[in-house]
Amino acid sequence: MRHVVTGVLATAVVLLSIVIIATPDDRVEASSETYRQLNLFGDVFAKIREDYVEEVDDEKLIEAAINGMLSSLDPHSSYLNPKNYDGMKVQTRGKFGGLGIEVTMENGLVKVVAPIDDTPAAKAGILAGDFITHLDDEPVLGLTLAEAVEKMRGLVDTDLKLTIRRAGEKEPMVLTLTRAIITVQSVRGRLEGDDILYVRISSFTEQTDSGLRKTIEKLKAEAGDDYKGLILDLRNNPGGLLDQAIAVSDDFLEKGEIVSTRGRKADDAQRYNAKPDDIIDGKPIIVLINGGSASASEIVAGALQDHGRAVILGTKSFGKGSVQTIVPLQGNGAMRMTTARYYTPSGTSIQAKGIVPDIEVEQAKLEVLEPVGSRSEADLRNHLENGEESDASKADANDQKKGEEVQDYQLLRAKDLLKGVWLFAKKDAK
Repeated sequence: MRHVVTGVLATAVVLLSIVIIATPDDRVEASSETYRQLNLFGDVFAKIREDYVEEVDDEKLIEAAINGMLSSLDPHSSYLNPKNYDGMKVQTRGKFGGLGIEVTMENGLVKVVAPIDDTPAAKAGILAGDFITHLDDEPVLGLTLAEAVEKMRGLVDTDLKLTIRRAGEKEPMVLTLTRAIITVQSVRGRLEGDDILYVRISSFTEQTDSGLRKTIEKLKAEAGDDYKGLILDLRNNPGGLLDQAIAVSDDFLEKGEIVSTRGRKADDAQRYNAKPDDIIDGKPIIVLINGGSASASEIVAGALQDHGRAVILGTKSFGKGSVQTIVPLQGNGAMRMTTARYYTPSGTSIQAKGIVPDIEVEQAKLEVLEPVGSRSEADLRNHLENGEESDASKADANDQKKGEEVQDYQLLRAKDLLKGVWLFAKKDAK
């Protein structure tokens, strides 16, 4: 069995449980009622086979019944037929075919959790929070999530038309995307300036922790020992494997609890603790999150926040705080079943609440505005040329300036904050 914390829930249902001590008579009565309900299922199944207007496939009926039973529990529990199970295993390994969208179901529609970086979906401008209402003009209403995902996957270089509704837009958008092999490079990094490490984790696959360590080592070698710290970007990260979220958290913690999971029974509880090994040696960390940060990414943000190891900046995360276990079944299928809730080190469940950032910063576009009426020597007629700069180089500089006018506001704030934290740490060290 493998624990995953991928998938998200946009509407939460609070379940109040009542503890009942059963007597032997109660157990017999419950057993008899269960058999009566199973007999009822058998009667319905037989009647459908006998009298439905068209001939039905027994295997599809049973599969639909199983999936209905699981999906009625919560949006993350479902039956995976052999084809879908194989697809899920491929996806968690980091390579699969399709459009590159992490999705969930909400009110019968497919809701985009996040587009995956450098995929057809991301390049087409699909955004977290978009609702997909039609696939090739066929409504998604009435499909299960697995059925909708299966329709979005297909042969490479084939097209799929998506009808999308977006908040704030009156009319639906129609986009045609070309399917591609989706190879998820879940960790990317670069230097911001010469002394700030920037690492983005787009999802948590089997390769995430090893990829993070390699990326950090590479950037440290480029920056030298005097780098100021790390910006860890978890925005629009929809989650993934629980063990990878724990490993990534452990990379920056020397000790203490990372996360705990609590299931139905008291003895099902598990705690995961950090081992001594901070891969950036205690340097400051800023973690970026937003409404598309869900599940495994919330585990990392919550652990680093509760331990005071990082400052969380951005907007509130999605709030998906449950763990799903994949249970293989006979016939090569499997069921994905919610088996536990997870809790941050402070004992807080983020289910339907999310991680609240330490510093809330909404995303915004920054544009460089010249003061009205502002003039310089270069604006005067017949002004002298500089003598050292060609017209071509001046044009290039102007083009570069225009290209830099729209910037990532949250990232800019994170860089400023990291520099401030580093300066205070440096003063304290003296």
